Amino acid sequence: MNYVIIGNSAAAVGTIAGIREIDSTGKITVISDEKYHTYSRPLISYWLQGKVSDKNIYYRDPDFYEKNGVETVLGKKVVKIDTANKSVILDDGLAVPYDKLMVATGSKPFVPPMNGLDKVHYHTFMSYDSVKAIRSEIKDGMNVLIIGAGLIGLKAAEALHEYNANITVVDMADRILPSILDVRAGMKMQKHIESKDVKFILGTSADEFTEHSARLKNGMNVDFDMLIIAVGVRPNTELVADAGGRVERGIITDVTQKTSLDDVYAAGDCTVSHDASSDTDKILALLPNAYMQGEVAGKNMAGREFRYVNAIPMNAIGFFGLHIISAGSYDGDEYVDETENTYKKLVFRDNTLKGYILMGDVRRAGIYTSMIKEQTDLGEVDVEMLKDKPQMMMFGKARREEKLGGIFR
Repeated sequence: MNYVIIGNSAAAVGTIAGIREIDSTGKITVISDEKYHTYSRPLISYWLQGKVSDKNIYYRDPDFYEKNGVETVLGKKVVKIDTANKSVILDDGLAVPYDKLMVATGSKPFVPPMNGLDKVHYHTFMSYDSVKAIRSEIKDGMNVLIIGAGLIGLKAAEALHEYNANITVVDMADRILPSILDVRAGMKMQKHIESKDVKFILGTSADEFTEHSARLKNGMNVDFDMLIIAVGVRPNTELVADAGGRVERGIITDVTQKTSLDDVYAAGDCTVSHDASSDTDKILALLPNAYMQGEVAGKNMAGREFRYVNAIPMNAIGFFGLHIISAGSYDGDEYVDETENTYKKLVFRDNTLKGYILMGDVRRAGIYTSMIKEQTDLGEVDVEMLKDKPQMMMFGKARREEKLGGIFR
């Protein structure tokens, strides 16, 4: 069997693991337009801070490809999937044949049209090369303007704080991190980041750029020495769409991760997943989700039938030492408990736990996540213990035995 994987991040690594669990001898070829050994994108901000070395940014050991019998074609871009001839065409014209194809193309930075931006030097913040470029230019005390107060923009702010940069973050939303935090948690995190001398200008956006200045729609002007655009990402779906595959916001797959194209699978940030917590379809741009999708796809590509179900949104991240874990949906009845330094929100619906936000004290988050994924009936749980300090003893005896193999008998 001849397997080809487009992409070289978490979904690709999961695919390799899935294939090799079933098929130890089939040929695997990984093609990536980046020139690097597989690396962890969430670590790029820590690399810029100097907390992670070149060696430690990699997602797998240096001999990963060799140990798994993988051939790599790095620094080459796939420009077409030729489904009629079952091959992918590279930017140098080379055709690489496949029996089974994985599309793990991830996402790219979204740079919205803004007046004058085409005449201004700016950076994005999504790849190893992007942070290398920033590090080559950043100087102590620079004025840095970041457009975007989401996960990417704030990790950029945290990293550049190490260079004593004067940082201003602009976002058209009225609060920071709106994709993962509610209003109250967002205010708490904003106050924490502002204590590190990061300035926020919210509820507005850039109207026009000149060489070293941005005029905002609220009339303010912000001068900068470095500009970073971090307003969001868009899935890389073009290869599948151009080949006639079904694409909506992302690539559409079934529960085996197969696309609508014969023998073509997809996984990771370029795909649409089913969010079990909200019963809706959406893009879940999460490293664990990408890896598990890839692993399921790899097994199916190798001839066994596996399904990827019970996916939920989940984020584990921190900014300037204040950590957050969040998961699931926030639509339902709320329980909130907070102190000066912590925040806990649990969301219940249909007699199950549907979502949570933990900030500051993130212990036992795994129990909450497991309950959301398994749709645990609250009738089986001591709810007061769940709210206060979740632990195995809050479950009934039968549930404990099921989870822990009967050690409570």
